[in-house]
Amino acid sequence: MSATVSDPYDQIPGAPADDDIDDKPEADKKALLNQVFRSLKRTQDMFYHDYTQPPALSEENNALIRSIKRRNEYGSVIKKVEESKKKKEDEMMALPSSQPVLGSGHVIAAAGTPLAITDGAGKLVNQAAPTQGKLLPLVPLGGNSKTSDDNTTRSLLPSKAPMMMKPKWHAPWKLYRVVSGHTGWVRAVDVEPGNQWFASGGADRIIKIWDLASGQLKLSLTGHISSVRAVKISPRHPFLFSGGEDKQVKCWDLEYNKVIRHYHGHLSAVQALSVHPSLDILATAARDSTCRIWDMRTKAQVHCFAGHTNTVADVVCQSVDPQVMTASHDATVRLWDLAAGRSMCTLTHHKKSVRALTIHPRLNMFASASPDNIKQWKLPKGEFMQNLSGHNAIINTLATNDDGVVVSGADNGSLCFWDWRSGFCFQKIQTKPQPGSIESEAGIYASCFDKTGLRYITAEADKTIKLYKEDDEATEESHPIVWRPEIVKKKAY
Repeated sequence: MSATVSDPYDQIPGAPADDDIDDKPEADKKALLNQVFRSLKRTQDMFYHDYTQPPALSEENNALIRSIKRRNEYGSVIKKVEESKKKKEDEMMALPSSQPVLGSGHVIAAAGTPLAITDGAGKLVNQAAPTQGKLLPLVPLGGNSKTSDDNTTRSLLPSKAPMMMKPKWHAPWKLYRVVSGHTGWVRAVDVEPGNQWFASGGADRIIKIWDLASGQLKLSLTGHISSVRAVKISPRHPFLFSGGEDKQVKCWDLEYNKVIRHYHGHLSAVQALSVHPSLDILATAARDSTCRIWDMRTKAQVHCFAGHTNTVADVVCQSVDPQVMTASHDATVRLWDLAAGRSMCTLTHHKKSVRALTIHPRLNMFASASPDNIKQWKLPKGEFMQNLSGHNAIINTLATNDDGVVVSGADNGSLCFWDWRSGFCFQKIQTKPQPGSIESEAGIYASCFDKTGLRYITAEADKTIKLYKEDDEATEESHPIVWRPEIVKKKAY
């Protein structure tokens, strides 16, 4: 009796009767009952639940699903509605744009003042009738009123004066070391990738290697027969490249400290060098108005970029297009297509000779320096961004670090430190010529930052190399920015 009540299989429909099971041995009975129970359990699991119905969702999950559906299916419509609402709000608030835009609207004609007024179709309106005090339709030139309907209010408002943005605070820079050793003007300087030493070249025809930490002379390389005008250290090879007024471009092996290659082809003094950061090519600029591209290994000339009409004063290379940029005394900057070997565009905004270029380490921008202005450009098309005005001298060198500090060095020994983003000059330094030099030998011919961006090195006409660093003790309170938000005259070129 008790076995019958406690037997779990009695309540399962379809289970075998006890009479049928009693005739079998105990082990077989247990195995049969287990198999029947498992089969019934699988059947119940399969048909009891309706798997075609989704599980019940909470209100929060339902709201999330609805928002995703709405964004995927009607996202473009919602965006257009928001844009039209914003446009109407701007018109109601009468916000002027930075540049006046011709739009449709009405203007009251003054007495005796003929206006060139067109109707919606672009035809001139007959103005024979008196127009004093009448409202006349104002339609943009070309008669396209479709695009001008959105700017009805803005077109009749005065343009908003551009404001200079607040500059970022930078610590002031100070001179901390003067390195002497050259017996002529120092014309070139560059730091090696490991940031242990730097190289300089000068009018004494010698390339000198200096220890960056101590300023001690480590090595002198002789081989040029005229003034050394350019020195560059390869970031990927143990090579140092130099160019001079003897028209020679040399490749020095830094493991053996001797010349291993010459690049022949320039017809006049070599002014500048640049090593491509990712390709094994070398770009050289010279007084023969050309920029030549060399295969570093085979010494073959890959391209001769001809297009400038005067000395090519500086050249820089980068990994992305345009890969080569040149600045010339013909007051132009050219961007070159390295693959095609031709000019992509020519920037003619400068009025005087352009002697220096610098590429921003992080932004896709570069700057060019001329006695009239330092100009910032946006790549890849060379769009003009802004002027850095105030360094009224012949600027020979530009350098930029990761912190957005741009330094310009000039012929009169003046250094200007700029904030890249705002174009604000936060510091000016006038170098002093060393004892024994005349006052006119205060010129700065070349400069560069070290690889950390915390040291700034200048090559000068008083035969010295000067090293600058940020003032560690300076704070924003002790050295505040002398700046006030004023309306600036924004030039479009």
